[in-house]
Amino acid sequence: MTTSADTGRSGEQSAVNEQGVIHDIGYRHYSGRRLGRGYVARSLLVDSLRGAYGLGRSAKSKILPMLLLAFMCLPALVMVVVVNGTAGDSLPVAYTSYAFTLWTVVAIFLAGQAPQSVSRDLRFHTVPLYLCRPLQRTDYVLAKFAALSGALMLLLTAPLLILYAGALLAHLPLWPQTRGLLQALAGAALLAMVLAAIGLLIAAVTPRRGLGVAAIITVLLVATAVSGVTQGIAQDQGATTLAGYGGLIGPFSLVDGVQVWLFGTQPSTPAGPPGTVGGMVFGLVAVAVVLGCLGLLVLRYRRVSVS
Repeated sequence: MTTSADTGRSGEQSAVNEQGVIHDIGYRHYSGRRLGRGYVARSLLVDSLRGAYGLGRSAKSKILPMLLLAFMCLPALVMVVVVNGTAGDSLPVAYTSYAFTLWTVVAIFLAGQAPQSVSRDLRFHTVPLYLCRPLQRTDYVLAKFAALSGALMLLLTAPLLILYAGALLAHLPLWPQTRGLLQALAGAALLAMVLAAIGLLIAAVTPRRGLGVAAIITVLLVATAVSGVTQGIAQDQGATTLAGYGGLIGPFSLVDGVQVWLFGTQPSTPAGPPGTVGGMVFGLVAVAVVLGCLGLLVLRYRRVSVS
């Protein structure tokens, strides 16, 4: 026999079953320190920098960047051996010209690693995962820019240090070698920033890595070829001013012109910037390229939805 109390309890149990029950299964609330936006940006920077050389990734990802780093260092090692073996009184190539002599290796590295840094995030829709944290779009862009600049700086700096060590072993004059190294490091830093800004902007246009690689290689090859041809023809025709300003077309000749203006080094291109005014123009254009590309990158990522 069912009483009215039993019927009431049965009705309450039925209502609970229909609404569901929340069970305490032992999850603990996070009680640690919130590291915040700066920590997230630094972590993204470090991870992107490591990824540029395949660190923390598969062995296949390490092959290309490590080979290119070896190709950059091999000529420097050969020069060091020759200078020490023949008791030479100078290095075959100036510190400030080394990177521009091997510009194709630098261009291939940039074409391979800039899409690796940003195109994959766009393709696999991982950018919203970054942006749902305290990280801002500007933080993302600056972290990626700093990481790629650092990776390029390592590529450009390693052979310079080998040359410097070899010069000291050959007992070449200390101050001229140190001055040349410092000038080359400053030029390498500017070149790394210019190339990183250009490469990231091109790579961020498409989520497909292959298209990004092809686009970066094409832009660098065409710009460098047009700059060299313009300077060469103008130099042959006696138009030295036009030959000097022709260096503004390519990123490598642009940075080389800044070096020539700031440090009075020999140009690695057919002609350097025409006078002090020309050098100032080269410097302003280099700064404008970096800031302009970063600004366009920020605008590009403002279009990326966080949902």
